[in-house]
Formats: sequence, structure tokens, C-alpha cells
Amino acid sequence: MASRIQGTFVCAAGDSWDGLALIFFQDEKYATDLMEANPEYGGLTAFNGGERIYIPSLEVAEENAESALANTAAPWK
Repeated sequence: MASRIQGTFVCAAGDSWDGLALIFFQDEKYATDLMEANPEYGGLTAFNGGERIYIPSLEVAEENAESALANTAAPWK
């Protein structure tokens, strides 16, 4: 398990929870953790741009590059 560093991030227009989870934690399944850490934006599916969100420190499983690349698309895409 690896710990990702916590901090803040300013969203761009069109950013989504699953996309941000993929960027910061290499897995979309952590989107819920991001939403729970930022309840004031929980109702958004896409950001307008300029929202400052908190990125929590999470313990995430190390994945090899092949499995991470194989799972980059959201299931509904």
C-alpha cells in the first residue's frame, strides 16, 4: 500500500470526480473518497472550474502499469 499526499487542487471546467480519482489515486474507485472529503461539492458530476477541493491522504494499492492502463475508462463510457 502506498500513501498519496494530501493537499488541495483547483478544478478545471469539465473535471469530474472519477477523472480526479484516476489522476490522484490511479483508480476511479476512489471518487467516493474525494466526494466525502468535499461534501460542499457532492452534488456535482462535473466542475465549472475554479472550485478548490481537498485531496485526502489515502492508502491505495500499488498497481502495475498494465492493469492501471486497462482500467482507465469509466464503466459507462
